[in-house]
Amino acid sequence: MTTDLTFASVPSFYREIYDILSVDGEPIDKELFKYVLSQQTEISQQTLKQIWDMCGIEQNSGINRTCLYKVLACIAFAQNGKTPSETLLENYNGKEFPVPNLGDVPSLKSTYNTLNVNIMSKNGLNISYSDIMRLDTITIDLVPEKKGIFIKHSEYLVSSRKLNTTVKRRYNDFVTFHELLIVRFPYRLIPRLPPKKIVSDSHFLESRRRALQRWLTLVARHPIISSSSLLIFFLSDTSPEHQQKIKETFKSQPDEFATSDLAAKAKELLPSDTNLQFAASREQINNIWCGVRKLLYICERGVGRGRALAQDAQDLSGYLRELAAESHDHSQWGTGGNTIWTDIKKGFGIIYKEFSSLSTSAMHTANREEDTVCERLNLLSDILAAHVSLCERLEKGVLSDHQRALSQMLNLKKKQIQGVIKGTDAESVDQLESKMMQQVNVISDMELRNAFSLYCVRMETQLVHVYLELLASVFNSMVSVQIQSHTELANVWKTIQPTVTKYLPEKSKSHKLNNST
Repeated sequence: MTTDLTFASVPSFYREIYDILSVDGEPIDKELFKYVLSQQTEISQQTLKQIWDMCGIEQNSGINRTCLYKVLACIAFAQNGKTPSETLLENYNGKEFPVPNLGDVPSLKSTYNTLNVNIMSKNGLNISYSDIMRLDTITIDLVPEKKGIFIKHSEYLVSSRKLNTTVKRRYNDFVTFHELLIVRFPYRLIPRLPPKKIVSDSHFLESRRRALQRWLTLVARHPIISSSSLLIFFLSDTSPEHQQKIKETFKSQPDEFATSDLAAKAKELLPSDTNLQFAASREQINNIWCGVRKLLYICERGVGRGRALAQDAQDLSGYLRELAAESHDHSQWGTGGNTIWTDIKKGFGIIYKEFSSLSTSAMHTANREEDTVCERLNLLSDILAAHVSLCERLEKGVLSDHQRALSQMLNLKKKQIQGVIKGTDAESVDQLESKMMQQVNVISDMELRNAFSLYCVRMETQLVHVYLELLASVFNSMVSVQIQSHTELANVWKTIQPTVTKYLPEKSKSHKLNNST
């Protein structure tokens, strides 16, 4: 966007916003400005994105003064019901550009700093699980219709409460998004996606829907990723070819190390015994993950037992109903005048309804236990597994590269020593020294990247410990569900008991009493 604003007066409000958001006249952090806009502009994400693209913000490392003024003018136009465009800016004839409504910007900046800067501080992660939950709420619903002639595929309605958006996504869209996240945030907790299956049934589709919702919830509630343009694009883009569009938009975006202000000073933020602490915390998280999976297995078995009880009660209800409807005549030849069977059938005609109620209650309890206990244990297991994967990526990636760079430097030094001993010619010595200088730069960059990656992993480990707060509420839910479940089931059995007693034949009652004495 080349439009200049010098031909019209700039309101003092524009300068005030720049002074608030800029640090010592430096370009404004893009994520900070996105946060301010997402909280206060009251215009659609699509329009914001249009303004963003029109001003070419993604091509710059920060937002300079001129760019900020153009964005503010476009937002004001949009809030006044006009479509922002370069033509509108060029042809504006007012004395001053309009002033947008951004709310309490100083307060918003303070909130942003608390969530996105102070969170990742030297003293540790300054956030609670309640703070994480407030970052966003994601819901994913399976679209009933399936498309495709030969190969069917499922679509999902993905909704974000924070952005107030709902978009359609396919499983492959999640795959592409996941790949871009790994490239953009290689040292952050990016959980694994649930597996793909060519032939799927309703149970698998529901299981995968739940898993995708957990996955996107963890991503959208990450203190750093939650404000990224990549996530916002995934949650708001409505173009028909979303997968291609997101690739084109973000394929050349550098990773977090290349853009973070903390990359250059990451070494200062690490303790002296970083490697020891990394190894110890890695083992601890692994052990916790194993324990959580065992708890999850037990709870899932409990849900299975609850559903089996529901099915048994439903089957029993059906069998009793069939017996109650038995229609053969009660001839003197068969009964000898005895009405026991008639009385029992009357009882079955009432009791089968109670067993049907028992089935409904048991199924309701099983579903509640799955939602409040198993689903949250699954969420915890997912983020613990993401930590395990992160440590593996770190070990196979940057740590391995660093060791390889050091090894190459050692080989160059050996060649240098051997050359001195053999009296190598000056040209060969110069070439060797040039390679060594290049390798020094590589090692220096690797050391910075290594320090930054370890710093990120330290923060991610602390984030995992914040999520461990879930265990307390999960066990509280487990106890509450069991108390309510057993109370409801006991009440149903108590309702059934008088009916059984009433329709039990009197002779049988007397017979039982005589036997008991």
